[in-house]
Amino acid sequence: MEKGKYLALVGGGALLGSVSTFFLLRLLQSQKRGVSQCSKNVAADLNGVEGCTIGEKKNDRVVNEDLLKDEIVSEQLTRNIQFFGFESQQKVTASYVVVIGLGGVGSHAASMLLRSGIGKLLLVDFDQVSLSSLNRHAVATRADVGISKTQCLKEHFLSIFPECQIDAKVLLYDSSTEEEILSGHPDFVLDCIDNIDTKVALLAACVRRGLKVLSATGAGARADPTRIRIADLRESTNDPLSRAVRHRLRKDYGIEGGIPVVFSLEKPKAKLLPFKGPSGEEENPSDYQIVPGFRVRIIPVLGTIPAIFGQFMASYVVTELAGVHVQTEPVVNFDMDHYYTLHQRLIEHEESLYGTSMEVQVDVEEVMYIVKELWHGRSAREQLVEDVGRGMWRSVNELMLVRWDRTKPSSISNLILLKFKEVDEHESRTLDDIKENEPEFYSRVTAVLKRVELDFGL
Repeated sequence: MEKGKYLALVGGGALLGSVSTFFLLRLLQSQKRGVSQCSKNVAADLNGVEGCTIGEKKNDRVVNEDLLKDEIVSEQLTRNIQFFGFESQQKVTASYVVVIGLGGVGSHAASMLLRSGIGKLLLVDFDQVSLSSLNRHAVATRADVGISKTQCLKEHFLSIFPECQIDAKVLLYDSSTEEEILSGHPDFVLDCIDNIDTKVALLAACVRRGLKVLSATGAGARADPTRIRIADLRESTNDPLSRAVRHRLRKDYGIEGGIPVVFSLEKPKAKLLPFKGPSGEEENPSDYQIVPGFRVRIIPVLGTIPAIFGQFMASYVVTELAGVHVQTEPVVNFDMDHYYTLHQRLIEHEESLYGTSMEVQVDVEEVMYIVKELWHGRSAREQLVEDVGRGMWRSVNELMLVRWDRTKPSSISNLILLKFKEVDEHESRTLDDIKENEPEFYSRVTAVLKRVELDFGL
């Protein structure tokens, strides 16, 4: 009798477990069908049907500002907390970032933003994972081929930092999706798009909305990671994409600059490959476009470079959100001969003005630091944002180093870079006069020179 009761109990439990498993599998299958359907309908979405939102979440800004109170989260981010400090890391964790374009650049940027503890991410892309994208994608595997890039990232991300609120939208950015993508007051927008029309429209919308945006230019056909920089759009060179974007922003929207970009000083080492159709013959690429205006021809890509672009972007955004100012490598086209010239010019000027060069307390290496790191190859009077641009490559023949305070020696913390025509006026004035009549200029220069004291422990 007891044995019969036991068997009945076991049988009932097994039946209950089977029923639960059945319904759980049905639920998972329905979710997968929803994701699969979302991926399959991408082409249809782009031809007029609404895009897909994975997760069914509204784009309202709701970030859990107490995430760091969770012991697991705090331990996972302990190295960041040690680097930034608790309060600064809390700013990062309370932030909302939008990443648009999830290929080689965007996937790596989004991945490191997640690992850095960003509290809310919106991932946007209209495309699917392909086999050929596995050489540069941050997380995609062969099992992900054919699904949307947004879903691919979201699934991987939830296994890394499940506390992050991750929204994923299979959408193409344009005027009709602007509100859906850019609403919710994001703290930063990352533009990782490689199409000119879409990139220009996005950057213009961010400027109009007053949103902070960081843009990636061309990472394809390049191989030298040491030449990657972050600077104003007007300073980017050797990049056809940024050149076209600059032109369109100025022409169509009157935007001259003020947008930080990641770019490479390296000239592209390869060009677009010819497009070949199914027959193997060269054909018109536009005949195969799913979306008008989007590139079909292939740019050769060394996967490491877009990955580094993405890492650059994530590092820039995270430090900005944490309130930690990082002095980026300036874009200055001087070689060592230029620095030797400026050093010699300083010595000759000191001898002419003071009768001796004994108070020149800098060598050529320190001149390079002053010119490149402090004054970015420009006159100290051209440091305002609106003055950034082609003036950066002004000939060295127009520049020289002079003392900021004439009563002190020509030391590393007392030299500024000026144009020849500015030198006489500067040296005819006292610092008190400059402070009284040009307080902004005075404060800016003294702040730069104060940095020297911190850098060198003076």
